[in-house]
Amino acid sequence: MTLIDDIVKSHSVSVVGMEKNTGKTECLNYIIKNLPLEGLTVAVTSIGVDGETTDIVTGTHKPEIFLREGMMFSTSEKHYRQRHILSELLDVDDESTALGRVVTARALDYGKIMLSGPSTGKGLARWIGRMHSFGAGLTLIDGAISRLSSASPAISEAMVLSTGAALSANMNELVRKTVHTVSIILSDKYEGKCADRLQDVETGLWTIDADGNAEQIEETASALSLSQVKTSLAAGHKGIFVAGAVTDRIVDRLVSDGAKDGFAIVAKDFTKVFISPEKMLLMKRLGLKLEMLASVRLLAVCINPVSPNGMSLDPDRLRGRLEEVLPVPVYDLFRTTGGAE
Repeated sequence: MTLIDDIVKSHSVSVVGMEKNTGKTECLNYIIKNLPLEGLTVAVTSIGVDGETTDIVTGTHKPEIFLREGMMFSTSEKHYRQRHILSELLDVDDESTALGRVVTARALDYGKIMLSGPSTGKGLARWIGRMHSFGAGLTLIDGAISRLSSASPAISEAMVLSTGAALSANMNELVRKTVHTVSIILSDKYEGKCADRLQDVETGLWTIDADGNAEQIEETASALSLSQVKTSLAAGHKGIFVAGAVTDRIVDRLVSDGAKDGFAIVAKDFTKVFISPEKMLLMKRLGLKLEMLASVRLLAVCINPVSPNGMSLDPDRLRGRLEEVLPVPVYDLFRTTGGAE
């Protein structure tokens, strides 16, 4: 089974970078280039802005995004006007972003485009549904874990994660960080009876009792007000739902309050979890669970052994190290021998 085979079997796939310059755009371009388009219509967008030639922060060169004839794409009005591709306009969404409304078009030739699509989770979910109504059998989303956006790549059915030397120049640290992130992404989905009710909750902490009922802790508009809660968060409860960021502070508080084996910390999705590897080990030792309202199927991890400053890790060794500890395929798309064809 290859990366492209796994992607074709999915309806929506996010390509997510652990850090800037870890090879996310190269991975997306590889997928776009190798997808079998006969009988398959593909739609592409981005959570943020992708496809620019120069990184505005580092000043380094960035790979552009190239689309093939017949592919649909959605981008902001600003970037649609700047496109370098012949296209047919299909739709202009009423939802506006900082760069204007989201425009959807069909590529009539091979060419490059800057992508800047829906900026909210609801907008992204609507975009996926709308593209399927336009005939897309596969939607591709350019996303990032570190991007400060309310549009989560976990809304997609599956994802590909890119990691590399830009994350850490130390191979041991790179492997450790990647394994930690993958473990969070692969957390179990929360299946309690209050799951549907919690889907639309945007703020606060909610206790979950033994019967699966959720109740908001009145003192908590957010996890930042945790210190205001004087009662135990764990006593008499089977879990807690955190609408915002899940941090080490929450783990420490639950441990202090006596959370026992089987107690669940429920997050919106993996992009909301900022628990350190040390606290994850503590949770595992105590039998505490981390679960998600929205889970995503991780198809593969792709590596970029070269950092923007030119520092390079041994690609074979890096790939081998990750293959030993990850439960998903690892590909090096920067070399023709990467095994992803």
